Amino acid sequence: MQPIILNEPFRAVFYAPFYVAEARGLFAAQGVEVRRMTAGDPTKAAENLIAGRADIAWSGPMRPMLLRDRDPSCPLRSFCAVVMKDPFLLVGRRPNPGFRLADLPRLRFGTVSEVPTPWWCLQDDLRREGIDPATLKRVTDRSMAENAAAVLAGDLDVAQVFEPHAALAEAQGAAVWHRAADRGPSAYTAFYATEQRIEERSAEFEAMIRAMAAALAWIAEAPLEDIAATVAPLFPDVPRAALTTALARYQGLALWSPTPHFPRAAFEQLRGAMQTAGILQGSPAFDVCVDEAIVARALGA
Repeated sequence: MQPIILNEPFRAVFYAPFYVAEARGLFAAQGVEVRRMTAGDPTKAAENLIAGRADIAWSGPMRPMLLRDRDPSCPLRSFCAVVMKDPFLLVGRRPNPGFRLADLPRLRFGTVSEVPTPWWCLQDDLRREGIDPATLKRVTDRSMAENAAAVLAGDLDVAQVFEPHAALAEAQGAAVWHRAADRGPSAYTAFYATEQRIEERSAEFEAMIRAMAAALAWIAEAPLEDIAATVAPLFPDVPRAALTTALARYQGLALWSPTPHFPRAAFEQLRGAMQTAGILQGSPAFDVCVDEAIVARALGA
């Protein structure tokens, strides 16, 4: 078999199962050579897939959904569910156990600028609570690291971040006020590829799915110290204590899918959030955007 060129969009703790599969030799154990390359952002990864510079990537299922909504001939399809809850958190300077989303309109709030999905999902949560997202005093042009620093400095009341920003802020006295994963299923990360590559490299992709099934099973039950030790080389600038805290939170939230089968409810939640945000003009169908058949072939069920 020729090596598989795999694009990661960027480095993130919530992508831990992919790093586990690589570091523990699970891809190799399935007889496939995978060469991971960092694209730099999800848009670039999608461009690499379409241009044939990469065989497969992982990213939010929002990408095939969005591109197929714009152009029904788009060849990208998601498969192999991995992160099926929202990994984003709201962090404040001090503990606030009574916090509710209804409090946000009166607070200085920094939202994520690096990627769009967390705000699409949060604004949908707000609307379901009867809150107009337009009423928020929202900082939109800073990075998560900058917003976390602003919270610690008292220049913001609350920031939307993923790990390890929350754990690093907690180490300086901040606290997590809200966990988006508590809303339930939300389609955040899966493999995706063009339909042509899925057909051409189905044997290798099926092997990768089996490897991810093993990674998901391991990360659900493994001791936190073992998970942290496995992925730590990919996060050399994150103190081990903060990395372990971050992984503990995600493991406790059952952030990672129990199997690579794609839950339809997670897809529908994301599609609904994108529709209420005005991002989708239509309603891309699950069976058009997601290839469950390859997962069934890979796992024999």
